[in-house]
Amino acid sequence: MILNDAQRLQSDLLAWYDRHRRTLPWRAPPGEVADPYAVWLSEIMLQQTTVATVKGYFERFLTRWPTVADLAAAPLDDVLTEWAGLGYYARARNLHKCANVVVERHGGRFPANEAVLLELPGIGRYTAAAIAAIAFDQGATVVDGNVERVISRLRAIETPLPDSKPEIWRWAEAITPAARAGDFAQAMMDLGATVCTPRTPLCMVCPWSWACEARAAGIAADLPRKKARKPRPTRYGMAFWLEREGKAGREVLLRRRPEEGLLGGMMEVPSSPWTEDPAADGWSHAPAQAEWTAVDEPVVHVFTHFRLELDVVRGEVSAGVVAEGVWVRLDRLADYALPTVMTKAIKAARG
Repeated sequence: MILNDAQRLQSDLLAWYDRHRRTLPWRAPPGEVADPYAVWLSEIMLQQTTVATVKGYFERFLTRWPTVADLAAAPLDDVLTEWAGLGYYARARNLHKCANVVVERHGGRFPANEAVLLELPGIGRYTAAAIAAIAFDQGATVVDGNVERVISRLRAIETPLPDSKPEIWRWAEAITPAARAGDFAQAMMDLGATVCTPRTPLCMVCPWSWACEARAAGIAADLPRKKARKPRPTRYGMAFWLEREGKAGREVLLRRRPEEGLLGGMMEVPSSPWTEDPAADGWSHAPAQAEWTAVDEPVVHVFTHFRLELDVVRGEVSAGVVAEGVWVRLDRLADYALPTVMTKAIKAARG
């Protein structure tokens, strides 16, 4: 492919998109202007998450908080609770921060400028470009995982990811049109999601098959190449399920994790630090003196960069015992933002 083909690539892809575009809850219908709030919200949710998973979350968020001002005014705990299950909770905290900045500094309207968007909390190069292109039709280049795969095959780029990212961005920029940039960005995403798929690309129906260098070389299914992943280390810890008889019924102790770090700001069953030493002393982090009973099997949860084995123990104290945290009625646990690993610990503790 040479740069002189850029115009044909643009026209062929946009013509394909006009016929085959996906219908998504955050996507404006043909001929209508996209809502910047919806674009931003969906793009933050879609990071490291599938479209199928995000649809329900997006619709619930938009129903509960129809505008960025509504989201900014919401308590962070409510946002974290609605986010529970999507993972990568720093995204939810930055979502709330960003909503407040948009309201306080930009009058509740997302800026159209890509450079200004980059200054907002939780918005990086990809998200800024996506909002600028899709919501404001700016000539921004949008590169997500789908686009990386499409460009890698189009240009037969054999350098493994992530080392190939700069080259992929250069080629993506070279073919991004000045007009209909938002449609072009979404067309690239749709092409990667529905035709140029990871394992079995449907080259026979691809609008770019004529220009695809990987198809010509017979290596389309092998690209993009990726560096071998390092094995995930295992970390170990203890979780303490502590109950008491409260005035209105049985209660359990929860506490909030530090704002910074993994699962920052989320509620948890009190737990010890997570360390790579399986013999580390977790008992010294028990929230109170109690007769503790161990659950038979540890809870196992896999994060992006490590695997966690969490020993769960159960205990009970009298109503007068002082412990750091908040006592929550068992029938009100659903009101709190609990990450998946903690819901696993709760299930194990309650048998």
